[in-house]
Amino acid sequence: MHAHPSKSGHPASHGAGKNDTLRLVAWETTRNCNLACVHCRAAATNGPYAGELDTDQAFKLLDEIAAVGQPIVILTGGEPLLRDDIFDIAKYGDRLGLRMVMAPNGTLITAAVAQRMAASGIRRISASIDGATKAFHDKFRGVDGAFDAALQGIAHVKAAGIEFQINTTVTKSNLDQIPQILKLAEQLGAVAHHIFLLVPTGRGKYIVDQAIDAQAYEETLNWFYDQREKTSLQLKATCAPHYYRILRQRARAEGKTITFATHGLDAVTRGCLAGTGFCFISHTGIVQPCGYTDVQCGDVTQNTFGDIWRHSPVFLKLRDFKQLEGKCGICEYHAVCGGCRARAFEATGNFMAEEPLCAYQPGKEAAPR
Repeated sequence: MHAHPSKSGHPASHGAGKNDTLRLVAWETTRNCNLACVHCRAAATNGPYAGELDTDQAFKLLDEIAAVGQPIVILTGGEPLLRDDIFDIAKYGDRLGLRMVMAPNGTLITAAVAQRMAASGIRRISASIDGATKAFHDKFRGVDGAFDAALQGIAHVKAAGIEFQINTTVTKSNLDQIPQILKLAEQLGAVAHHIFLLVPTGRGKYIVDQAIDAQAYEETLNWFYDQREKTSLQLKATCAPHYYRILRQRARAEGKTITFATHGLDAVTRGCLAGTGFCFISHTGIVQPCGYTDVQCGDVTQNTFGDIWRHSPVFLKLRDFKQLEGKCGICEYHAVCGGCRARAFEATGNFMAEEPLCAYQPGKEAAPR
């Protein structure tokens, strides 16, 4: 399952156009996995999978990413630790000045693996905890012992001096556990807690009845906003672009001005980054706006990454916010939210359609400054 071990530092801008500063790249280094999570985007299973980029192709890809900017590169999967050259890849990217992070499931991290991670320049990992209890998490992850194994992996990573964040996919079944999971993240010594709102793709399609509705969504994001003052963790709502509208509505109601000093990266980032600050690269080198938006923008085995990033018609369209359709197109928050392009695409087949899970009606209030 892809995850974003996230944003520290301000990436350099190397784009000629607007809305195209590359900040994050999630690269599915393999589709191989040792788990079978119910919500998996990749519907990953034990491979092997044909056509995965080999070591030389991996190095070439990192060279091409570094030529565009200095984004955070998330080595994801499947399970990235099932690639035997993963540490060579991390080290190579680190030498290029890219911020290399990893999204393993935690179950394969031994003390020795954690030491190799640190030595190869991995700056942060994300570990997914989707339930406050062992029983719930293991059921969600489809593997008995996944909870204990993840905690063990986290302990090894911490001992090796690598920072880690906790990622949680929010569904109806674990909505009431989010406060306990946040507490657990604090107790474990995480630097951040990221909540992901389920995007029903891959195996996630089959638990679409678990997706929370627009109202529960709104309530969850308001609760998340309230936690900002109460925790030392960096909090980030992912695949939940409306959070950036709620942040501004709440701040305005409280008479606060949103600046980098008061709200950190939330003040300068946008809700949906698909194709604007972020893209996804599949295990075979296909570039997409994000891991959940199955729209092909190019193939790094045929064209350079830079060429695809700068010239893909899909990316150019996503960067022109005026082309958003439905209520997203007329919404006064379209520049800070943008609606989830993956959910729009999944619901309608059109990646510029309005976000299907938003309760807000545009034009109800003065335009945000």
